[in-house]
Amino acid sequence: MMADSGTDCGSTEEVAVIGNTDISSTEAENNLRNTMVEKGASLLKKLEMNVSEAEKRTGKNSVNMQETYTVYLIETRPADSGSDGSTPVPDMLWRRYSEFELLRTYLLVTYPFVIIPPLPEKRAEFVWHKLSADNLDPDFVERRRVGLENFLLRVASHPLLSNDKIFFLFLTDEKGWRDAVLETGFQDKVDSRLKSLSASFRVKNPDKRFTALKQYSDELNAAISQLLRIRARVADRLYGVYKVHGNYGRVFSEWSAIEKEMGDGLQSAGHHMDTYAASIDDILEEEEHYADQLKEYLFYTEAVRSVCRKHELIQYELESAALDLTYKKQQREELATGTVRVFSLKGMTSKLFGQESQEQREQKLTLLEQDIKEGEELLKEKNQECHEFVQSAWKDIERFKEQKDRDLREALISYAIMQISMCKKGIQVWSNAKECFSKM
Repeated sequence: MMADSGTDCGSTEEVAVIGNTDISSTEAENNLRNTMVEKGASLLKKLEMNVSEAEKRTGKNSVNMQETYTVYLIETRPADSGSDGSTPVPDMLWRRYSEFELLRTYLLVTYPFVIIPPLPEKRAEFVWHKLSADNLDPDFVERRRVGLENFLLRVASHPLLSNDKIFFLFLTDEKGWRDAVLETGFQDKVDSRLKSLSASFRVKNPDKRFTALKQYSDELNAAISQLLRIRARVADRLYGVYKVHGNYGRVFSEWSAIEKEMGDGLQSAGHHMDTYAASIDDILEEEEHYADQLKEYLFYTEAVRSVCRKHELIQYELESAALDLTYKKQQREELATGTVRVFSLKGMTSKLFGQESQEQREQKLTLLEQDIKEGEELLKEKNQECHEFVQSAWKDIERFKEQKDRDLREALISYAIMQISMCKKGIQVWSNAKECFSKM
């Protein structure tokens, strides 16, 4: 850390990360409690929302080419019932996926210290042979509809994002929203975010907490990716195993035709096998729901890395301001004493053309004093910016940690319960077949 040089904007008492370790400072614990309180004051307390349906449309794009795309119907209504106890009529508007992308980009730029909820995948990933990779496939569009609704609910339940005016307009103003978001000027800041891509290679004293957080997000991404790939392979094989059971049904039915006493039992057993073979479609459809929950946190890891990159950029700007100020103070000392401590163009010029006059040095000193004063103000601003970013980011990281642990735990437990249920159904099918065989 650079505590002595004024470029360390965090406290060494706080420890990363959102995986196995916890922040130990009292301030972080207070932040967590505050977040829990703020959740109760979210937009969801005032407004109910859902993405109720998807519709395929055809029209011309920006280059006047015909295209087919999907729009999604957002419904909102006041959470409180009307004065007569009736349910209010919902407000409805249509949005394209690209508009959701624009909203999320705006949130990323406007709230760089927040782990912004991810959008569902634009094109299907980790597919298995029966799952279409076509982004207009009805099953994929339906899963995306659910994911977009989940994105809106995530934003609406966030203590800070839920109060954003542009987000509210996204939900309620179909025509005027795009103009409103562009008027914020957020796109001018998008380019500056690109600087953070290379800042990490130039930061001399990175914050260990954010370095650990970035490493954790990389490892979480790798773990979930592997899990989803394994699940896709298992789904492929399981689908084949179940469908092959349909051959049992066919054979038992054909066999029953040549038997008298055993015919009914074989026919009934064949029906049970057919039912078993057909059940895999619903089972794997339900599995996709849990796969999508895992994918959400796969995409969340990029949102975590985005916060880390923004901190690296702020840290780099802070270090640059401190370095520039140090250099100017060195120049002032050299001018004041008339000595040059290191080889420089200024030193060579003095030897070749003689020393500067007293008046020239005084003019330069005056300018340097002004530059140093401005540099000190800039360094103070950068220190404050970095300190505030760390405080805000770590508060949101704690909120996210609690959400992540809860969601992934529930998803994995539900997935295990589904697998147990699937196995029990298989046992029941064979138990029924056994009864059929016993009665022959």
